[in-house]
Amino acid sequence: MGFEFHLGSMLNALIYAIFGVIILVISFVAWDKITPYDLWKEIVEKQNTALAIFAGLMALGIAIIVASAVH
Repeated sequence: MGFEFHLGSMLNALIYAIFGVIILVISFVAWDKITPYDLWKEIVEKQNTALAIFAGLMALGIAIIVASAVH
């Protein structure tokens, strides 16, 4: 029972993590562009809590899909 460190596995995990975050950001920006309202203005300036919760759940859903696809 020894501790084994595999640099290749660590590098693969890092690459997939970065790739997943990039896909998440791109999909979130695309979703923001296709909606008829300004997401940032609605959440921050108008304090639309329901939209903030929906946006967070949408980001979580995309993150789960990306994680499943990358894994």
